[in-house]
Amino acid sequence: MKKRALVSVSDKTNLIPFAEGLEKLGYELISTGGTLKKLKDAGLSALGVSEVTNFDEILDGRVKTLHPYVHAGLLARRDEESHVSQLEERGIAPIDVVVVNLYPFKETIAKEDVTEEDAIENIDIGGPTMLRAASKNFRDVTVVVDPTDYDQVLEQLGNNGGTVDFRKNLAAKVFRHTANYDAMIANYFVDITNEEDPETFTQTFEKVQSLRYGENPHQNAAFYKEGNVKGASIASAKQLHGKELSYNNIQDANAALEVVLEFTENPAAVAVKHMNPCGVGIGDTIENAYLKAYEGDPVSIFGGIVALNREVDVATAKHLKEIFLEIVIAPSFSEEAFAILTEKQNIRLLETPMKADEDDTKKVVSVLGGLLVQDRDHGSVTANDLEVVTDRKPEAKEMEELLFSWKVVKHVKSNAIVVAKGDSTLGVGAGQMNRVGAAAIAFEQAGEKAEGAVMASDAFFPMPDTVENAAKAGIKAIIQPGGSKRDQDSIDACNQHGIAMVFTKMRHFKH
Repeated sequence: MKKRALVSVSDKTNLIPFAEGLEKLGYELISTGGTLKKLKDAGLSALGVSEVTNFDEILDGRVKTLHPYVHAGLLARRDEESHVSQLEERGIAPIDVVVVNLYPFKETIAKEDVTEEDAIENIDIGGPTMLRAASKNFRDVTVVVDPTDYDQVLEQLGNNGGTVDFRKNLAAKVFRHTANYDAMIANYFVDITNEEDPETFTQTFEKVQSLRYGENPHQNAAFYKEGNVKGASIASAKQLHGKELSYNNIQDANAALEVVLEFTENPAAVAVKHMNPCGVGIGDTIENAYLKAYEGDPVSIFGGIVALNREVDVATAKHLKEIFLEIVIAPSFSEEAFAILTEKQNIRLLETPMKADEDDTKKVVSVLGGLLVQDRDHGSVTANDLEVVTDRKPEAKEMEELLFSWKVVKHVKSNAIVVAKGDSTLGVGAGQMNRVGAAAIAFEQAGEKAEGAVMASDAFFPMPDTVENAAKAGIKAIIQPGGSKRDQDSIDACNQHGIAMVFTKMRHFKH
């Protein structure tokens, strides 16, 4: 009996050379719709599915391959006599190769003007059913879902039909593919039904690259991205120059990107080291912003990551080139700036739009045996949201600096303290076991520059000791959430030292 290959694809990349190869190997082609037309237009012989099933397509093509003559041909075990005899009794020919890829659901829902009707019409039913049937019967059926596998498939088929292990690997790829497809559909329905906490949480990601190692050389690692990434993202950023990104590079780059996205109105620059901002500045130009970020901590920035929210120009590129940096992230690089920076062979240059993805609303963190899922921390405050709780009110410039420091402290590991003045950070205390320790680090780093500066705390003060130390350092205004049973003790300390303090009534723990 002649071998049969069922070919029905949405992605027609390299379809004709592959189909020609199948025909040369003696396979009879079966096809549907647009694929059938393309095969015939190329001069290939192919049967329509209706000629195999003796049943016309119905319901505007929704039902065409969902038929026993197709699925019996896919699922019948060739080593099971009862299966073979049942096929012979009904005149059903086995199908030996299935080449299917699915309706473009991901591409459809990525369109800004997509309607619910369009999305649902692009949910493939017959395709996944054929793929799953063929994959379940991989011992007898070769199933192909990825055009990049075409050449290897032809090579295997030409070698006595290929090995069972090869077919098993193709089947495994199919099940990953259909799981990914179903997960996208499930998540789409979670969105359109406004489901807050579904009974199962399914995410799907596509591989970007294998990494040399993880946080440490003995750890294996890989980098994946979400299927439809919109806006700023390291996962979808274009690497223009430099060495391959490492696991730690990606973590730090993401941290820098998240901080710089807080600033939209002004040119802003962020330097990050070990996932904490070590220098942040805003200015009239991107050069001015970078210099402020650099001066915030000229020691820690060495070997760090810099993110900028404006195009990198020549003046800024010259400064960036002066020190060792792992990565520079920006929306674009001028031609001259790119030429300057690429004189350094290993520096990585990443390009990504500086616009947050409005659909990226959930943050997922793995724990042993589970996941924590929460809303992303999009919380922000304006001057009108703040409650002045001290006798002295912040001056206009101090208020600007307080709001600036609040945007930064949001992205510093708890316990977190940020000292700032003149649109730049002076000292950052990150990830300490107590708030006094975090403040001490920030004050030490700021040094004499802390005189007249402002301070932000990611959470309330349980004791007045942090305020007392702030007064000794010369801090003139403080922004913090409030909410401690002993808030009045800190308020009294501020009043005693002439410090203005405002409450945000919103904390920014970051673990």
